Amino acid sequence: MTTKIQRDFPLCKIYRLIDANLNRLREGIRVLEDIQRFVYDNKSLSQSLKALRHRCRVPEYKIYLQKRDIIGDVLKETTSSESKRDTIDSLQLSNIKRAQESARVLEESCKLFDHKEAEKFKQIRYALYDIEKKLLQ
Repeated sequence: MTTKIQRDFPLCKIYRLIDANLNRLREGIRVLEDIQRFVYDNKSLSQSLKALRHRCRVPEYKIYLQKRDIIGDVLKETTSSESKRDTIDSLQLSNIKRAQESARVLEESCKLFDHKEAEKFKQIRYALYDIEKKLLQ
């Protein structure tokens, strides 16, 4: 880890950011995977999503997990837009966007200390853009 990160902001806060976005990314992909599996019986797309979800791992995950702070989360309450979905398409759209946004946060955050991980999340984000087109056609 670089000294610059520690001077800019405590590393534990960056780890907390990464932990939250790893959860969002995997959860969003899992919702999409299960819709394709159980609603559409789409074996190919559900397998692709499952493989992508399994790529969303980081080395030494416990370091990030230790910095999780659910009680201290200032925006943990559900907003009205998060509590309503009208159609399967709206459910898929909200989850693909959640996953894409989380992949971007992970990509940018990892640039602070691990360029290889940053590139991995960039590739995951691009894969999600491609999957979005398939999901919503």
